[in-house]
Amino acid sequence: MQRPGPLSEASAIVVPHGGTVRLAEALTSTGVVDRPWLFRGAAWLTRREGTLHSAEFAFPAHASIRQVLAILRTAHPVEHHLTIAEGLTAQQIIAVLGRAEAMTGEVRRIDEGAVLPQTYNYEYGADRAEVVARAKAAMDKDLAAAWADRAPGLPLSSARDALILASIVERETAKPEERPHVAAVYLNRLRQGMKLQADPTVVYLASNGAGVLDHRLTRAELGRDDPFNTYRSPGLPPAPICSPGLDSLHAVLHPAASDDLFFVADGTGGHVFSRSYEAHGIAVARWRALVPSAPHGSPD
Repeated sequence: MQRPGPLSEASAIVVPHGGTVRLAEALTSTGVVDRPWLFRGAAWLTRREGTLHSAEFAFPAHASIRQVLAILRTAHPVEHHLTIAEGLTAQQIIAVLGRAEAMTGEVRRIDEGAVLPQTYNYEYGADRAEVVARAKAAMDKDLAAAWADRAPGLPLSSARDALILASIVERETAKPEERPHVAAVYLNRLRQGMKLQADPTVVYLASNGAGVLDHRLTRAELGRDDPFNTYRSPGLPPAPICSPGLDSLHAVLHPAASDDLFFVADGTGGHVFSRSYEAHGIAVARWRALVPSAPHGSPD
């Protein structure tokens, strides 16, 4: 039982349900053992040491029968990881789930913004719907906690409003340090009854929820009459436009202290913030000088 086995390199092997005969066949076919009769005999002789389990296990190269039996009895199954990145739309999250080959089942629909972006652990054969349910529960829990700890005086009526605005902030800037400032601008505009004029909401609309376009926003897209077009419709859009991360949610609920009402890209991945339309116009002119084909600054 101590003789090195035939497995040429360390491997993760899915061990099926069944008795020792089926286990011996599976381990032989995958190259873990080469003498199934010896494996069955050793399993029977050591049966008092515990039950043989079925799962995906990691076997070292040249594992002996003694090692194989110990793994089947006491080892933890192989742990897989699914990462839902911040800012993904529901369509993109469904695609990520579909590429997780160690999962089973199908997910046809996820409500936008319903799942919390983070890394989820799972074992081989986990149901995709169950992982989504865990991600939804995580969002519900963290959203409720963040809303309960919000700063006073925000122009938001519910945790869902915070989630919607956080999804816009998430899509608006790639710089984490800017999020509280971007959130402050949008909150200031809400207080003053100004339209948000957020490009990411129009991108979401124009892409039919995909969240990305292969072109710059057109005048026709910016002029489309729809609740998600925050250039035309006042207030927040009717739903989130992605799943925001906790940092964006906290930025909305604890915004920077700022009176700014405008911002535009600065050409380095960040933004120039302005309190007045005149100052914003100067910043926009500078941006368009750098990128002549640039779309409107957001908000404008």
